[in-house]
Amino acid sequence: MRQVAVSGRSPAGGAGYPGRVTFPVVGMVGGGQLARMTHEAGIPLGLKFKLLSDTPQDSAAQAVADVVIGDYRDLETLRAFARGCDVITFDHEHVPLEHLRALEADGVPVRPSPDALAHAQDKGVMRERLTALGVPCPRHRIVRDPADVTAFAEEGAGYPVVLKTVRGGYDGKGVWVVRAQAEAADPFRAGVPVLAEEKVDFARELAANVVRSPHGQAVAYPVVESQQVNGVCDTVIAPAPGLSDELSGEAQELALRIAKELGVVGHLAVELFETRQGEILVNELAMRPHNSGHWTQDGSMTSQFANHLRAVLDLPLGDPRPRARWTVMCNVLGGDYPDMYAGYLHCMARDPQLKIHMYGKDVKPGRKVGHVNTYGDDLDDVLERARHAAGYLRGTITE
Repeated sequence: MRQVAVSGRSPAGGAGYPGRVTFPVVGMVGGGQLARMTHEAGIPLGLKFKLLSDTPQDSAAQAVADVVIGDYRDLETLRAFARGCDVITFDHEHVPLEHLRALEADGVPVRPSPDALAHAQDKGVMRERLTALGVPCPRHRIVRDPADVTAFAEEGAGYPVVLKTVRGGYDGKGVWVVRAQAEAADPFRAGVPVLAEEKVDFARELAANVVRSPHGQAVAYPVVESQQVNGVCDTVIAPAPGLSDELSGEAQELALRIAKELGVVGHLAVELFETRQGEILVNELAMRPHNSGHWTQDGSMTSQFANHLRAVLDLPLGDPRPRARWTVMCNVLGGDYPDMYAGYLHCMARDPQLKIHMYGKDVKPGRKVGHVNTYGDDLDDVLERARHAAGYLRGTITE
């Protein structure tokens, strides 16, 4: 890390700091909304932020002063970007691991490390490691072809079966629920291994968000309920209503153990199924700020974005406790009504406590273009306010 030289104040009190104070430069690969909000969290700390973005129009590229436009899949582009950065981190998991190992060999701190990130990049690697650690997961294995999918189904409860490409999927992409062998051909056309999993009969989806620093300090946020619509996160309720203290603690401890065992530095989101039998199973891992943690911007003492920055810089972590009894996050998705700004007057006048976070993206149907946060003591009221605002901005609610 860059050395910080700090001299004491002048005894006379008039000269200030005669030494030079150098704040670190955080380099973030990826120009999406996660990078945009992470940059925002670093501004009060005086941190310098450098961005590697695909295009100047990307969400974060619109807001960050120091932007490099380039391809994260190109090693020399990454090396040039890393010059002058004190640490490299990410808003997605797709950078080739061999490139990250080359940066580490060049002496650049990469957080999370490629060894940890491998478990977020490859679902097969993730399932194998978690199973070896005794972490509860759905029944699974890599399958070779549609006939092998049928064999996997017959080893358990039969169809339906969930198929996932081991790399690249998110927000429902790269995931298929198949009910017969005839439906199982599409996943194999991607040319990457396919993971088969039992279709879990779950009561709801949860998420346990934790942050871990290089020296091992870690904090856990309240476990949240994550509600999906068409494979895309729609609503997050913090904390998960009706979740017992026992199961909440189990989920937090599980996430902290996964972060430690995998050597994660930074934010880790552990997406979970709560089964109808009152157990939890790990669904997915994300080693970056995550949609299930957006509520922390307004509902927590320290947001996931601020704590991710603290972690990758090995600073003491901030308090993850909630500020209010309930906080609800609703994603704002694009619809047929592109002028979302016209809805601000209604939403802000109706709910002065509403927090709107927009990403600077062009509005397209189904695209995440922002989110809203509400908070308070009455869950029904907080839910109604968040859903009304998100629906009004999208145009599905008109009054």
